[in-house]
This record gives sequence, C-alpha cells and structure tokens, in this order.
Amino acid sequence: MVIPMTHATVLISGASVAGPALAYFLHRDGYDVTVVERAPDLRDSGYAVDFRGAAFDVLDDLGILTEVRRHETKMRGTALMNEAGSETGMLPAEAFAGELEVPKRELTRILHRITTHDVEYVFNDSISALTQHDSGVAVEFERGAPRTFDLVIGADGVYSKVRRLAFGPHADAVRHLGLSGAGFSTANYLGLDHSGVLQHAPDTAIYAFSAGDADRLTVSLSFATPTPALDRCGREEQEQALRTAFAGRGWEAPRLLDAMTEADDFYFSSACQVHLDRWSQGRIALLGDAGYCAAPTSGMGTSQALIGARTLARHLAGANGDHTTAFAAYEAELRPYVAENQATGVEGAAMFGGGER
Repeated sequence: MVIPMTHATVLISGASVAGPALAYFLHRDGYDVTVVERAPDLRDSGYAVDFRGAAFDVLDDLGILTEVRRHETKMRGTALMNEAGSETGMLPAEAFAGELEVPKRELTRILHRITTHDVEYVFNDSISALTQHDSGVAVEFERGAPRTFDLVIGADGVYSKVRRLAFGPHADAVRHLGLSGAGFSTANYLGLDHSGVLQHAPDTAIYAFSAGDADRLTVSLSFATPTPALDRCGREEQEQALRTAFAGRGWEAPRLLDAMTEADDFYFSSACQVHLDRWSQGRIALLGDAGYCAAPTSGMGTSQALIGARTLARHLAGANGDHTTAFAAYEAELRPYVAENQATGVEGAAMFGGGER
C-alpha cells in the first residue's frame, strides 16, 4: 500500500544529527514528522564534528552552511608527543578537523532550531515495541501512549533501539574495532590555542585539544579492548578500566586521569562499526550510525549521517511514497560510500592501537 507523501506520518528515533536532518527534508517533501529522543533535552556532549566532500552540499540544501561556518573551531594542527613531553612531529589540521570542524552541540542546536516549528519533538521517551501491519507500524513507547505511523526510521546510534527491535540483537550487527575510551573536558592547563597534542603507545592514546573556549581542554583517553562491553558499564567501572590501562604511563597521563574523575561531562564509548545485510525491514529503515556506523576513527560519521539523510529523503520523494522502492534505492546508492568509510574507520582504529576483533 502506497501512502501519498502529503498524508504520510513518519516517526524518527534520535534527535542528534541524522534524525533532525532527515526530518527537515521529509517535512519539506510533505511528510508529517515526529522525532522521539530518549534524552530529556538536546545533548551537549560529544567532540567537535567535521565535514568533508558532499556533506557541504547537504548543509547548503539545509540552508545552514553559512551559519555552521561561523562556529568553525579553526584548529591549526596537532603536535605528536613522546612520553618525555617532547614534540616529535606535527599533524595538519585536516587530519582531525576535515575541511570544516564545529562543536557538535552547535550543529545539533542549529538542526533543532530549523525543524522545531514544523516537526513534533518528543524528548525523554523511547520506543519500546514495534509491530508492523500492511498499512503501518504500531509503536509503543516507554512513557507516551501508543501510536501508529506509516514509516519508522531508526537514527538512534550504534546501540539503536529501533535496530534491536526490528532487526535483532546488537551482537549481530555491532563489530568492535578493538578500541574504547573516555572523553571529558578540564581546565586548559596546557595552554593550547586552537591546537592539539597526541601521544600514543601500542595500546593507549592521549589526545587533547583546545578550540572555541580557550579556557577548556577537551580530552580523549583511548585504550585497546577485546569487546565493547564497557559501554554498558557504570562510570566507576569505566574509570577503573582506564586507570588500569594507563597505569605507569608518563607525560600528562596521571594528571589527566585525576581530571577525568572530577569532570562533570565524562562519557565513554567504543570504536565500533555496524554491519547489516540490509538497512530496512518492511516499513522500518535505519539511518546513520544505527544502520552503518563507520566508527569515529573514520572521521566520516557526521558527513555520512547528513548524506544518508538527504539520500533517503530524495528516494522517498522520487518513489512518491513507495517505501519499498525508496528503501532499496537508498541502500543501493549509499552502500559503496559506506564501505569506503568503514575501511577508513578500521585503518584509523589501528593507528590508535585498535584492530578488528
């Protein structure tokens, strides 16, 4: 059954980047869009995000390219350090910042602002059950009343609730790249100015940079892990794993471990990819990290999310509401691009002591 776009309802799970970008394009094409987000409000966590290649065309199509550029971090490069604190080399800004880098919170706020008056946002809730019928998808929520939508899109990250409910367990899709780590911020005691420092050993890496807020230092502590199981643990256990991994390390490791404990913006994640035989099941489809995460080490997560959102919306519009045709075309077009990014993600993880497990 094909539903005309002007009467179709779409539920998107996830209000980070991919979800709001898709919401913008779908609303523009005549869909009635709802976005559900389990967080109580927009998320402020996360490193800076960067854009490469065709992502600039998507930002322009969203009408936000000029505004996004105003938040550029203007990073100048990253110094390579040894454990004695001596500089051994320099990486150009493009190594981490791509062609344009901005704080993730700024991009998230912009995407929310351009959609909030046209799209229904439901925060502090999550999908708990999905049941497909010939004419729609019955959705149950953890807090809200049940509703039915014509289509459901999972844009809710590596551990996507939509993917687990409609496609199967996380273990069937998530591939660990052998690397986990924590992110947090602290006082910029290193005096970095739109620059970063990187010190890595075979199984650990320290990356710190300052941009935007001159008083703050953003820190990443990464270490080799056999599985992503720590992602599901509490902060105390995660911190202990980091202290064990960095025990005996020199340079700034001891001071940064102490700063980690004091940080109020601590978060932990593993470098993982998502691999699936298909990105849709009936009226349910996946977008961005939920369907084909390339890992942060690819440097392509945000660009891939934006390009995926516009590609999916374009094929839905071109198929005039025939989701079966649209989903197949979306996947056929995007898979080669995703495969390249995932190969880059594996290479990037190896540079920091990781590797496919």
